[in-house]
Amino acid sequence: MRLGSWAAARFLILSAAVFVAGIAAILLVLRVVDPPLSAVMLRDKLRGARVESQWMPLDRISPHLVRAVISSEDAHFCSHWGVDLRELSRALRTAQENGLNRVRGASTLTMQVAKNLFLWTDRSIPRKALELAITPLIEVLWPKRRILEVHLNIAQWGHGLFGAEMAARRYFDKPAADLDAREASLLAVALPAPGHRSPGSASRRVEAIATRLRARMSSPASDFGCVL
Repeated sequence: MRLGSWAAARFLILSAAVFVAGIAAILLVLRVVDPPLSAVMLRDKLRGARVESQWMPLDRISPHLVRAVISSEDAHFCSHWGVDLRELSRALRTAQENGLNRVRGASTLTMQVAKNLFLWTDRSIPRKALELAITPLIEVLWPKRRILEVHLNIAQWGHGLFGAEMAARRYFDKPAADLDAREASLLAVALPAPGHRSPGSASRRVEAIATRLRARMSSPASDFGCVL
């Protein structure tokens, strides 16, 4: 290996080590300290947009919402180590076949926490690569309950609206602890497209999706044991 190539390789290795160590240190702190804001919230604040959020412990969020979000977003949350390799492979193959420089779908709840907490929100391959680097650290350093708790508190449910507590109060005029199964399913269905699906005034299509989701929430095959 040439001297210049070796120096470049050492720089890359050192940079990666510093990145991993820095993220790991932050995650260890955030295991016990609730994050005051996420990268997505910070982006909105820097743009001058209003940001509404209120942290709520997991045991003060309705179990219906826990079941709904896992059933809708990541059915294997309790059994995987942060990445669904089958879905990721499928998404990468689709991007490659269509000549796209971005990846759609395949994000587990842990990957969504990595993205929302530390990164930006486009679907570029570099962002997905960083997301994949951070995700195993979260899985190693946080228990599943903490991962879900953070997700439910930093997820975006509308323009400037973050977290289950504010979403429950905005759309249903009640705390997150009091959400029933229908309300929880409507909130979960809105998550993939919070700017286009309003849980408070759901369309017939959204109501139909939520009805199917409630069937999965109550299925004996569903696994919520790691968080409930």
